[in-house]
Amino acid sequence: MDFTAILGVLIALGAVLGGNFLEGGQLQELLNVPAAVIVIGGTLAAAIIQSPRKDVVRACKLLGWAFGRNQPDLSKNVDNLVSWCVIARRKGLLALEAEAEKEKDPFVRVGLFLLADGKGPDIIRSTLEVELVTQEQRDLQGAKVIESMGGYAPTLGIIGAVLGLIHVMSNLSDPAGLGAGIATAFVATIYGIGIANLFLIPVANKIKSLVLMRYQHQEMVLDGLMSIAEGQNPKAIQQRLQGYLD
Repeated sequence: MDFTAILGVLIALGAVLGGNFLEGGQLQELLNVPAAVIVIGGTLAAAIIQSPRKDVVRACKLLGWAFGRNQPDLSKNVDNLVSWCVIARRKGLLALEAEAEKEKDPFVRVGLFLLADGKGPDIIRSTLEVELVTQEQRDLQGAKVIESMGGYAPTLGIIGAVLGLIHVMSNLSDPAGLGAGIATAFVATIYGIGIANLFLIPVANKIKSLVLMRYQHQEMVLDGLMSIAEGQNPKAIQQRLQGYLD
């Protein structure tokens, strides 16, 4: 789990609740089930209507990815690439098949199998670039779904507030409850703006950053695998890949 991201969410909640408390408000004033149903349900519905099913499913998976420990260890991967270069020079490219079997990263696994099969640098690049670009575009589409939800949520909050006001106005015969009813109606607006700006939009931006980080990592791996295919020595590969770390 990425505890930094979780801490950010907790700080956001603490800021809103703490500010409400300092203003003399009570927690129960911010609890409104109908408002939550309108904002959350309406936002999800808008995203589902807007996007293909595969993008919505991908967006749900990316939500978990955003709060996981996903930063690739570039230094470790440089060491791995240098190690595979040493194995290839000592035992031949076919020996990398055993290394591919142990590899968990599908992108690296495919690259090692291509090396073990004796494929040339051009074939390795063309094959892996298709997977690299396709995966990037698929994840960016998922991030856009979450980002679009951040655009819909405030509008749904306004709809919830208007519906609440309609309910209040239909009960003008009870003046004592008028103020409390109006205050409750605007809770939906808080939900919409809060969910959008404290969760959905930040999460979408973080996913975009993670996608870029993974892209750079895979570019480094691709560069290293091609260097092995070209027969470069381990020292040269290590010096070449050091630029990615800097």
